[in-house]
Amino acid sequence: FRNRVMFPIIDIRGNVIAFGGRVLDDSKPKYLNTNDTVVYKKSRNLFAFGFAKAAGKRKLILTEGYMDTIAVHAAGFENAVATCGTALTAEQARMMAGIADEVIIAYDSDGPGQAATRRAMNILSQAGLTSRVLKMEGAKDQDEYIKKFGATRFKMLLDGADSVTDFELSKLRREADLDTETGKVKVEKFTAVADV
Repeated sequence: FRNRVMFPIIDIRGNVIAFGGRVLDDSKPKYLNTNDTVVYKKSRNLFAFGFAKAAGKRKLILTEGYMDTIAVHAAGFENAVATCGTALTAEQARMMAGIADEVIIAYDSDGPGQAATRRAMNILSQAGLTSRVLKMEGAKDQDEYIKKFGATRFKMLLDGADSVTDFELSKLRREADLDTETGKVKVEKFTAVADV
């Protein structure tokens, strides 16, 4: 963990059980986490989960990492959590289902972020959670967005997050050639099934 910014991972009882460390330069790996131990399993913990639970809201914001979660908390949204350096797991989804009904997925809009979003939607659904997807334009991440536009605009963004259906329809419209009959039929079929 030398020459890294350290993030304590705190369990639901307020105990520090692990650490995440981020480099300050271009060294690799960018993030380094405590190995799994008797009290800490990456797949069974969420960064800032205790704070999100204490916020007492039935809605969570799921971010990609520590910095995103900290930025969202600093703006007054204490219901943000992040996976601890791993893709979302079924165990983490069940943890969220214990304190929330809905999760707003706030992953990056690049290819890997979109693939992770789709995977997260399925895992959250299997845990009985409703999920929505944050569509952020004009900034690369939550921190930049809040700095540029403020917490009030970020709240409006959260309130207007896409449903799973809207997210999938937007993706289909981007990928389908709507100038062709085949593309139009794909979108119409999806819309018909989604309306059922």
